[in-house]
Amino acid sequence: MNEDKHVQKAEEATLEQPRDTRTDTIFVPEVDITEDAESIYLRASVPGADRDAVDISVENNVLTLEAQSRAGTPPAGYELVGQEYGVGKFRRSFTLSDQVDVPGIKARVAHGLLELTIPKREEVKTRKIAIEA
Repeated sequence: MNEDKHVQKAEEATLEQPRDTRTDTIFVPEVDITEDAESIYLRASVPGADRDAVDISVENNVLTLEAQSRAGTPPAGYELVGQEYGVGKFRRSFTLSDQVDVPGIKARVAHGLLELTIPKREEVKTRKIAIEA
């Protein structure tokens, strides 16, 4: 048997449609958290999840992000030959301090990124104090 054909067959085998043998797998999304004087900003990677597939809740000062990603569909005329993005459920939780304004939290999802703006309560924001004459 020609060695090149053997390599080609092995490569073809690895490019077959992947079989998902996992059951109830929950992925932990990667997150970046930044802040300024006004708010805390959280960006979470949720590939394949759209607005309707994302759920954000706060209970007992615990912020929970949940999303359901769906397998991408290749454009017409193309066939899927490999898939590395996790398809399934995403979940991540964070304990919030009492310094945040929970009702003021805003969220949006676009291009596989979930972005939250978590405002700080007025009484904990940095402010300049004027010196009286």
